[in-house]
Amino acid sequence: MRTLFHFPLCPGSRTIRLVLGEKRLPFEAIVERAWEQRPEFLALNPAGNVPVLVEDNGLIVPSAYVISEYLEEAYSDTPLLGRTLAERVEVRRVVSWFDTLFAREVSGRFIDERVMKRLSGRGNPDGGALRDAYAAMRPLMRYVNDLAEARNWLGGSFLSLADFTAAAHLSSLDFIGDIDWGKVPAVRDWYARMKSRPCFRPLLADRISGITPPDYYTNLDF
Repeated sequence: MRTLFHFPLCPGSRTIRLVLGEKRLPFEAIVERAWEQRPEFLALNPAGNVPVLVEDNGLIVPSAYVISEYLEEAYSDTPLLGRTLAERVEVRRVVSWFDTLFAREVSGRFIDERVMKRLSGRGNPDGGALRDAYAAMRPLMRYVNDLAEARNWLGGSFLSLADFTAAAHLSSLDFIGDIDWGKVPAVRDWYARMKSRPCFRPLLADRISGITPPDYYTNLDF
């Protein structure tokens, strides 16, 4: 069976778990504490980060971007990038926005400060970094809310990789209680639809020692 090395609150890992589930591709999920830099894991991915997908035939596919593109080419029965060139450009644009700007300014900061520092023994959260993340989050979440108001799905008129990427980032933040859903009602309604998809159930069951998600994390209706 194909194997996915991942970490539960890594947005890239969550994206691939969602995509595999949506495409109905069975896989074994192995939690990898990438900061430990296991030699066996580095042999799979010298970059030392998750996610890493290993196919039944031994093909090793590292990083969320490469894996998502690979899955779209190899398993095209459930397309998640769109049919036309313009659709695929827009989906990739939204994916890139989340994986670069949003990750750098918001999700990456919160996850590193609230989760990764403690798990990897790097000390306590930096209050200044968290304040910066909250400040950056407000305008970026307003933009996501604008997308959710204007479109049926975030990448356009159809469910796409843009939605799964966005849901991966936002669900990681939701796990640690850092989203005020009342301020982004259109995002909240879109996210409720995402949470109700069968591929989302394993993410809602995630638990990390020492971190308790808010009660509404698993509530499909908030």
